[in-house]
Amino acid sequence: MSQKEIERLFSGLDTSVQLLQKELGVSYLEGLSETGENLLNNRKASQENGVPSVETIKTLNELYEELPLNDMEAEEIRKSFQLALLKGSKNDQIQANHQMTPDAIGFILAYLIEKLFDSDVKKIRLLDPAVGTGNLLSTVYNRLSLRNIEIEAEGIDNDDLLLSLALINTELQGQGVKLTHQDALTDLLMDPVDLIVSDLPVGFYPVDENAKRFKTSALEGHSYAHHLFIEQSMYYLKNNGYGAFLVPTQLFESTESAALTKTIQAEAYLQGMLHLPKELFKSEQSRKSILLVQKKGENAKQAKQVLLAQIPDFKNQTSMHYFMQEVENWKQENIKK
Repeated sequence: MSQKEIERLFSGLDTSVQLLQKELGVSYLEGLSETGENLLNNRKASQENGVPSVETIKTLNELYEELPLNDMEAEEIRKSFQLALLKGSKNDQIQANHQMTPDAIGFILAYLIEKLFDSDVKKIRLLDPAVGTGNLLSTVYNRLSLRNIEIEAEGIDNDDLLLSLALINTELQGQGVKLTHQDALTDLLMDPVDLIVSDLPVGFYPVDENAKRFKTSALEGHSYAHHLFIEQSMYYLKNNGYGAFLVPTQLFESTESAALTKTIQAEAYLQGMLHLPKELFKSEQSRKSILLVQKKGENAKQAKQVLLAQIPDFKNQTSMHYFMQEVENWKQENIKK
């Protein structure tokens, strides 16, 4: 992987975004969306009502032509776009639920998912019901593609700007992802999938009438969105399929957790709960873990030993090696057919 090319593409994206910000008076992420759409439009900047100026259009088009997209692999493009997303998130001060899943977390999640599927799997239908900018979905997509697995992926989000960025992110990488602008807690027009992966939005879901449809809804007041997302995911997984979610570490410690536990037990097997390193989070309250569940089916069974682990600091190579061996041993004893 060429760090030079990654930085070159990011630099080009960043320069073009700043030009558009100055001309259009938009936020960084809005400028990134605009420049991304220009790139998908044969690298031609668009103009509306004389804006941007003819001079800026010329500068942008020359800049776009110099971008090394044709010489880069999908993962390199994802990393470049990620750098732009990180800068945009910081500049625009976007809310926590809209921030991108960090690469370190994405990679460990992709590694765990890879371990869940047998080596002879040739095709996987994948869904992220809270896809955001698409960085986590792209990370998993690229990781599974390295095993020559055919990926049929879908992403859902109710934020049109984030979905626009996800479209650009995946299209520039040449990934075949279907994206839908929708509240993922309403009825979804889609067939069940083999895998659902998501960095779930944490907090309260505001549409109480819709929440009442779910077994995990609160008896009074707003319901937890992340509880509802987990339940919804159970209904759109194929039998034997897997769900891999980033959730609050205290997921099963809230007063509402009894209904969530009961729902998971009715629909699936809880196969793992892995706590991410505390160094990744600003506070104990913001810590997250990885929840692994498997939809019940003729080829699914409860693991003899649920994978409960504290993931070590990613910088500690010795501890990470030991952790990965622990996961491999767990797979051999509990998952491997």
